[in-house]
Amino acid sequence: MVITSQATVTGLSLLALNQLWYADFERSSFKTINDNSHWLQMDKIGHAFSSYHLGKLGANSLNWAGVEKKKQLIYGATLGLTYLTAIEVMDGFSEEWGFSWGDMAFNAMGSGLYVGQELLWKEQRILIKYSFHQTQYADLRPETLGNGLLEEMLKDYNGQTYWLSANLKSFFKTSNIPKWLNIAFGYGAEGMISATNDIDIEGFQAVNPYRQYYLSLDIDLSRIETNSSLLRTIFDVFNLIKVPFPTLEINSRGTLKLHYIYF
Repeated sequence: MVITSQATVTGLSLLALNQLWYADFERSSFKTINDNSHWLQMDKIGHAFSSYHLGKLGANSLNWAGVEKKKQLIYGATLGLTYLTAIEVMDGFSEEWGFSWGDMAFNAMGSGLYVGQELLWKEQRILIKYSFHQTQYADLRPETLGNGLLEEMLKDYNGQTYWLSANLKSFFKTSNIPKWLNIAFGYGAEGMISATNDIDIEGFQAVNPYRQYYLSLDIDLSRIETNSSLLRTIFDVFNLIKVPFPTLEINSRGTLKLHYIYF
């Protein structure tokens, strides 16, 4: 199931969103599925991304409300895991989907990354980020991979990259490294027109899906000093997006590439 969209629309009613999504699918008795091999695990990393940022949102909201740190972690940072668990249960009763233990594992990983850093360092030194570029594949199956930029950002795994963005200054406190400078390690995949790439499309030369690994720089917008509360809010909202930088790619085909600017 495409889950990335649910991490980026947290200002909407989550309940209403779910009702609209599941209204299009028949209900069934509860079942599980093993989809761990689908989309070269890009969807799984999307679950971790969603869980991390929903948890971060929950914890920050409770912090703003003056709730003590322990309760922020118990009730706020687990928001992503709680909400996405409910999604999985609803998937289990859907004819189209099924309850996925793989999804649940990555949901837990996303929440665990946030909570673990708060317990270990009392700050988020490593962020999960997202970037996107349009690809040729969406035009081949727009009903699955998206029709138009917004849908493609949410559905086309070929154009998505997920990053672990680590703040250098937080690990080297006495260095002269700028507070906002991060090093980022990314993962992506390409050549996918379906979850298992078992669909033939006339006129399309099949591409064997392959994995992509990236090394780049990034900016932690939350560490840029400003006295403007508006700018701090804007920085916090957009801090889930990887800032474009020159990027080194190595993929499972054994190809090494340098992207002068990578989105």
